[in-house]
Amino acid sequence: MNSVACVKKKIEEVIVSSAVSEDPVHSKNTLKWLLKFDPDADEALQIAALGHDIERAVEERKVRRKDYESYDEFKKAHALKSAEILREIMDECRSSRKLTEDVYNLICLHERGGHNRANLLRDADSISFFDVNLSFYFTRNGVEETKERYLWGYRKLSDSLKAIVADFNYEDKELDSLVKSWIADFNST
Repeated sequence: MNSVACVKKKIEEVIVSSAVSEDPVHSKNTLKWLLKFDPDADEALQIAALGHDIERAVEERKVRRKDYESYDEFKKAHALKSAEILREIMDECRSSRKLTEDVYNLICLHERGGHNRANLLRDADSISFFDVNLSFYFTRNGVEETKERYLWGYRKLSDSLKAIVADFNYEDKELDSLVKSWIADFNST
């Protein structure tokens, strides 16, 4: 098995055991959105899309929100820890140093972007959150925390991505109604 196949297989093995039930779906969905935005996305971007949230699946290395003053600080620590874990997996799979460092840097930036490729990963991750994670997040965290998280992510989106998110419909009618009101309120300010 080549190193890229090894890395992808190990990512899937780790993420499938995540206590966050939507993580396996989110991993693959982020890759789906990445390839929708850029069908020619390189191996580093594809690996980063699959493994960008891997720390949530490694309980003993999990980053806890309560340990950080701001949500942005928490997300930065989450990105760094995920990058470190994925670098270890890539070393196990004997990936090239160049590919490993590229993936590491992309994952470190996956929450905030910073250059074209990192922005592409950030956008795919963000859209995937709204596409597949939001319903699970709402069930776990309730209205107020979901609203905060929704607006935090929505603010980061470009206008074209906001249009994509605005077209999403959720099976949970309460959530669907709330989302539409949050978007309307956001757009009126």
